[in-house]
Amino acid sequence: MTCRTVAFVGATGGAGTTRTALEAAVALAADGADVAVLDAAYATQGMGGYLSGRLEPDLTALVTDRTDDPLAVGLVELDAETPGDVVCCPVDAPFTRLARAKSVEAARAFERRIEEAATTVDHVLVDVPPVAANQAVAATTACERVCLVTPGGDRGADATNRLRERVADVGTAVDVVAAVRGDDEWGAADVVLPSTETPLPAVLSDDTYGRAVASLVARLVDREVTAVGETGGLFDGVAERVRR
Repeated sequence: MTCRTVAFVGATGGAGTTRTALEAAVALAADGADVAVLDAAYATQGMGGYLSGRLEPDLTALVTDRTDDPLAVGLVELDAETPGDVVCCPVDAPFTRLARAKSVEAARAFERRIEEAATTVDHVLVDVPPVAANQAVAATTACERVCLVTPGGDRGADATNRLRERVADVGTAVDVVAAVRGDDEWGAADVVLPSTETPLPAVLSDDTYGRAVASLVARLVDREVTAVGETGGLFDGVAERVRR
């Protein structure tokens, strides 16, 4: 059965988790799926930088003050020319609301938002910071699969081991480890995403990067996906960068 919900969890801050989740969403949309991406990275609020137009109500409002509103009022479409749609619910909030959005009650509301999104789209991807706050725990445990996004080198190795233990402590497990920027010196990643100079969505125009993201998505959702590359061809199957 195809996996519907995936948490992309950063092993460290600045690991590239937001970009990876959005590129994965575009790869799925290129295959015709409708995808929602929810933002649990409250501190960085980085997802909004990839979007244009209004960001209100944001996700923190929908898990605190506006819990009775449908998720649809906070969704913003990502600009990508794909058969399927990518819609995002970013965070763009003042500090006082951020603090309230980290409560246990708000975390439960976040779980309900994931469930709600899964009833309206084919796949729900969640951008999750290192698991150290209630909303991160909620997102990680509510999703069917967990993808740990990590930088390479010793820093990535240490952070990955630490986050594996933390994810286990909250009652779930890491399913796939993705190393970003082509760096997997420690050899423990399941998928290596190469560096790319192409702006998002690079999966549609950078051949090598698109193949790697397509292979990552295939592992996570049990669905063979395709992505259009700069040569105009289709990527399918498993890229050579996947480590078995």
